[in-house]
Amino acid sequence: MNHPTLLALGATVLCGTLAVAGVHSYASGRAQRQALVDRLSGTGPLRTGTGRVRRFAAVDRRLRRTRLGRAIHLRLSATGLDLTAGEFFTYVTAVVVALWLIASSVLAPFFGPIAGLVGVWCAVFFLNWQRQKRIEAFINQLPDVARLLANATAAGLALRTSLAMAAEELEAPAGEELSLVADQLTMGRSVDDALGELATRLPSRELIVLVTTLVLANKAGGTVVSSLRNLTQTLEDRKETRREIRTMLSEVNATAFTVPLLGLGSLLLVNSSNEGALARVTGSPVGQALVLISLGLYGVGFIVIRRLGKIEV
Repeated sequence: MNHPTLLALGATVLCGTLAVAGVHSYASGRAQRQALVDRLSGTGPLRTGTGRVRRFAAVDRRLRRTRLGRAIHLRLSATGLDLTAGEFFTYVTAVVVALWLIASSVLAPFFGPIAGLVGVWCAVFFLNWQRQKRIEAFINQLPDVARLLANATAAGLALRTSLAMAAEELEAPAGEELSLVADQLTMGRSVDDALGELATRLPSRELIVLVTTLVLANKAGGTVVSSLRNLTQTLEDRKETRREIRTMLSEVNATAFTVPLLGLGSLLLVNSSNEGALARVTGSPVGQALVLISLGLYGVGFIVIRRLGKIEV
């Protein structure tokens, strides 16, 4: 093999190596750029803080551009769940499709869309329940928040420093929420805006009282230490009262969920004792109307029982 052939072969190998390295460098840079765009645009990293891989990133990016996606993201941010809007939407869609198919095959095809709507309602109810659960947990930590702020203020620390110290001392959800407030204050937001956003994100009477006390003390000064210590005792009393009320109303709340389950059990019993009975009943408009009326009455009963078991403290 002569020298020109070797030279051409070496040049070919060199060009191929450079081409592969260039393609690899381009792909790596493109992936880094996309990760940076996702992080800056609020779509989140590909991994969570605990190292869990984010799923359905493409669905999440497309969903965030819609009003539905933004609404889901706001609700999820208030619940503290480690889920993106795309993940939640995909999981709910899978559950709705599964309920639709199960109800259509076990009961009758007429119950498929109804089961799908029930699945969507359960998803909304789950988000509201998680949000209320987080609010309750935050309310239970409010006495400790007020006590830490009072001690820090009595030691001569500024309100911004006191909030940052309380965020480090407390566990979730109070620690996470106060850490977010402290970060906003560090970025230059006013105390009124940061605390006002906290009260909007986790609405409760106790938190509104605490936020009002801190905002007024920050504006006008005064005896903030004594006010916070008096507020601590008040919050402790309200915490015990809420716990007693929740215990007394637990049976009422259990009844609200038992009533619809009895209706579902009766449908399964009728269909199992006489196979195809629900299909024949829902085969006529009159039967469909009667089924919808009965389901509506069960829904009204659930709402009424829940209202009777809800007492504002």
